[in-house]
Amino acid sequence: MTMSLPARITGLQFTLPPAATVASDKAVAAITRLDSEHGEHLEALAGLLLRAESVASSKTEDVEASAEDFARAFYGTKSNSSATSMVASTRALGGLITEVGGGGAITLESILDAHRVLMADDPGESHYAGQVRDMQNWIGGSDHSPRGASYVPPPAETVRPYLEDLLEFANRDDVPVLAQAAIIHAQFESIHPFTDGNGRIGRALINAVLRRRGVTTTVVVPLASALVAKKPTYFDLLAAFREGDAGPIIRAFSHAAASSAQQAVATARRLSELPAEWSDQLREATGRQPRAGSATVVILDLLLRTPFFTAEDMKHLTNASTTAVYKAIAGLTEAEILKPLTNKKRDQVWCAAAILEELNDLGTRIAAETNTDDFWLDTQGTVQRFLRSSWSIRSRNMVSVRQPSENAQGTAPSTE
Repeated sequence: MTMSLPARITGLQFTLPPAATVASDKAVAAITRLDSEHGEHLEALAGLLLRAESVASSKTEDVEASAEDFARAFYGTKSNSSATSMVASTRALGGLITEVGGGGAITLESILDAHRVLMADDPGESHYAGQVRDMQNWIGGSDHSPRGASYVPPPAETVRPYLEDLLEFANRDDVPVLAQAAIIHAQFESIHPFTDGNGRIGRALINAVLRRRGVTTTVVVPLASALVAKKPTYFDLLAAFREGDAGPIIRAFSHAAASSAQQAVATARRLSELPAEWSDQLREATGRQPRAGSATVVILDLLLRTPFFTAEDMKHLTNASTTAVYKAIAGLTEAEILKPLTNKKRDQVWCAAAILEELNDLGTRIAAETNTDDFWLDTQGTVQRFLRSSWSIRSRNMVSVRQPSENAQGTAPSTE
């Protein structure tokens, strides 16, 4: 049984080969276009992409819930634990990228804050929320033993020094940004600093790097939708990194980021079409156009930015009376622009049906494009090794792990 001791990365120096440079540049250009060319609906797009990325990141860990369940959980109404976890992931990612926006540093405190938000309501892990692990964990194996584990991270006493090393690299500005994001993610997963939630925080760091480096200013890149489409390949990329080959995951992240950004542009265009479609739907349902300035018109104007809401929300946002708000919601529901998400008469939550459909469609489109062997082909064993000899992750050390007794302190096996 062996325990991994990943190489330090603070002073890593490398040069991307030409093909990898082209792929990285293409991805950065696609992300920049996404962030800069859709100003009219950027706030709505940013919210949808944030939710899409968090949902997909959760699905990578087999946390499954519908978009409707996600919306219900957002408002604290009755929903399954998976949906509640997805909402926590959304808030954790949003908080992390906001904190590092505008050139701020990625810090241990910001990562711990994100983990605290992610795990605060988890019934089995809340007491570890926001804390670096003080026990050994492993991936695979059994609840009581790492025997048969696919990976055993470094010992608990080394985790903080490893995180300090990772953060030094994360805050550098002299390395290609997508390569930096890929290496940080893979290194974070290798350190596995938490008892749970490592995967979701590790994927949140990808967008945190893009935000800190100024590649994005408002949106997030739904890269996790590409990763969840081929989970075995994604895990193979992490395994290759741990064996000393960072090339495949860098190339894969470049391709996945470019594809995800291009599909997000299609989502932006779809959002821009919705107001006109809603007006047509309402006119067909009622036979007339609503009065300018009415609660109905104001709610329609707010839907892109507020795709799910309560009547109290809309009363506050529209400054309309309770009666006017409920009347407007009823009309929009009859026109099938809105739909209720619960069976309750009180504290009902409504959603803009077309936006939730697009939330699902975005992930489906990215998965359809990336869930092919051809898409990932040139990430598997075809990228030349480009790490300079001064940083050879091939030379990582391994240490023996004693088989713990059944009562030994440890964490249950997990992909996170």
